[in-house]
Amino acid sequence: MLVSVTTLSAQEKAKDTLTQGRTERYGIRVGLDLHRLAKNIYDKDYTGFEVVGDYRLTKKVYIATEFGNEEKTVDEDQLNFTTNGTYLKLGFDYNTYTNWLDMENMIYVGMRYGGSTFSQTLNNYSIYNTNPYFGETTKDSGQKTDGLNASWLEVVTGIKAELVNNLYLGFSFRLNYMVHETRPDNFDNLYIPGFNRTYEGGNFGVGFNYTLSYFIPLYKSTK
Repeated sequence: MLVSVTTLSAQEKAKDTLTQGRTERYGIRVGLDLHRLAKNIYDKDYTGFEVVGDYRLTKKVYIATEFGNEEKTVDEDQLNFTTNGTYLKLGFDYNTYTNWLDMENMIYVGMRYGGSTFSQTLNNYSIYNTNPYFGETTKDSGQKTDGLNASWLEVVTGIKAELVNNLYLGFSFRLNYMVHETRPDNFDNLYIPGFNRTYEGGNFGVGFNYTLSYFIPLYKSTK
């Protein structure tokens, strides 16, 4: 009986030593959205980038941000326009994944508050004529409206997995809800930098990104 108690006590001490010696790293992770970089190549009507970052605040909570610039030309049935502007998103991510020893992967949910300032240029538009003989008439415009802005909320879910030491590949999906927007006088905002495509009569939108980021450790905390 004494041998069993002694053996159990030794096992508990060894387990306590391993647990007490575990450290967790805290720092900043910065990277780029690969989807937007690739879109510059395959989409002739798009130019843009997005920088992403997060800071580990507690064991599970990360402060997160995204900053970007986009120029997008949209060709609709009756109008062609170009949107150009910058955006900033601030919020948090909560890691729901329990890592094994020395792992720092994430399966997370979070929220963002986004804001964008942009311009809309009406390149050309078509006027519908009820007389079938004349059909539609297309007119060039070039009218530009500056100083537009919008703000929205995002619900975020995503993953981040470590590929090699400190280098992470990630994916996130976003459901957006428009809080406020200013519009040009002659048409609605059909595309807003950071919010993406908008639809007439609705305040909801969706977005996603693929990220490659690098973790910069600042300090360690012993669990």
